[in-house]
Amino acid sequence: MKDLQRKRKIRDGFEGEKVIYIPEKILKDAKQRTPALFHLYITQIGYFPKAAHHYRERKTGCSENILIYCTWGKGYCILDNKQYEVNANQFILIPATDRYICYWADESTPWSIYWFHYTSDQIDAINQSLHITTSSRPVSIPANENSIRIWHTIYKTLEMGYSHENLISASFSLFYLIATFLFPERHVADKDSGDIITKTIEEMRDNLQKKLTVEQIALKHRMSASHFSSLFRKATNMAPIDYFIHLKMQKACQLLYFGTNHVKEIALELGYDNPYYFSRLFKKHIGTSPKEYRQLNQAVGGRGTSLVKT
Repeated sequence: MKDLQRKRKIRDGFEGEKVIYIPEKILKDAKQRTPALFHLYITQIGYFPKAAHHYRERKTGCSENILIYCTWGKGYCILDNKQYEVNANQFILIPATDRYICYWADESTPWSIYWFHYTSDQIDAINQSLHITTSSRPVSIPANENSIRIWHTIYKTLEMGYSHENLISASFSLFYLIATFLFPERHVADKDSGDIITKTIEEMRDNLQKKLTVEQIALKHRMSASHFSSLFRKATNMAPIDYFIHLKMQKACQLLYFGTNHVKEIALELGYDNPYYFSRLFKKHIGTSPKEYRQLNQAVGGRGTSLVKT
């Protein structure tokens, strides 16, 4: 096992990976604002394609449920002192526990996995009701396109920002996503549709390095600034520029978590010439300074090691 761990430590991150970690402060604020709407919610979500060297060891378990869906290759999981092989078209649902957990990709045919963490103030009761225990084994499931579609919907929603409405939408969709795994035969896929607000947010995300104005954005949609602002605020409960700043701070979290650039460099990458102003904005939105955010995640999330997190 130690030799395998050393090999897996060589590489951190995977080409084509998708990962979102929702800051604890963001979730805490959302729950305090509307506690009735967050009985169950996502904390992390990701996709690792052909994840060679992927390895995760949790010596004291995890306080959240972890669902791993393998779509290609294979991997392994140690749960409750038993080792399981997880193959393509199988998923394993690991409940919140303080027991030892370990999972990793096969050396020759490393798995491709969709995964997400979720929790609740009553996660133990939920798991008990659904008979989700540490003795749960990998479950075979037909090619689950419906689950993948919903996964992408949730990911896309969170990628568009941590607005309260987006977090609520992701929370509601989470129930459906879990149901597609536990009761796959009862769900039928449908199609998504976009609108002007979605296109605007996508445009914002593609131009995080710029300093956009409401007038510039509205002009592209052939609207007056006041009319566009009214539509945007009605859909998101935020002013367009406030939302744009929000997306910049979300990107900053990712750059601080995954990268090694200095705060000044990250500020410039997001269109802020003044790193002190950027740091004040970051603390206002995220709850800590950029430096504190990076240090906290290195200490708690394990970025100080080379092991990849799910």
